[in-house]
Amino acid sequence: MALRALLITLVFRMVIAPAMATEHLVGDEQGWKLKFDYNKWAESKEFHVGDKLIFKYKEGVHNVYKADLSAFQNCAPGANVEPLTSGNDVIELKTPGKKWYFCGIKNHCDQGMKVAVNVLPEVGSPSGSSAASGIISPNSKFVAFVMFLIILS
Repeated sequence: MALRALLITLVFRMVIAPAMATEHLVGDEQGWKLKFDYNKWAESKEFHVGDKLIFKYKEGVHNVYKADLSAFQNCAPGANVEPLTSGNDVIELKTPGKKWYFCGIKNHCDQGMKVAVNVLPEVGSPSGSSAASGIISPNSKFVAFVMFLIILS
């Protein structure tokens, strides 16, 4: 019985959990706006590869620049970087590491309209999961499928 529970947990962590990406509304119900502490907001979240950031704002009032650290610190977009301007911009987090975004309208960035997020590996990846260390490779979908069939029988 304990083995069956362990197998169910492993299947969930390997197959189902990675498919459960989170959509993060930047600023939560406040959205992307002036006079909001985005550092505090980001510190209260956990971001993983596969998650999405959603920037909601009134079109034409703000925008979103993807930036490197230097551009972020200086509130200056890099050469040939186009802002996102739809008012409902969705950015998929595709790689782990630090990511930076800011508003390029007037002095909005200097007024704190910028956010840095630390993206962790995908849930269920070898470096993103402590599940079954050494028992089964977390990336082995085939093994997970076979385990699922065993559980069902």
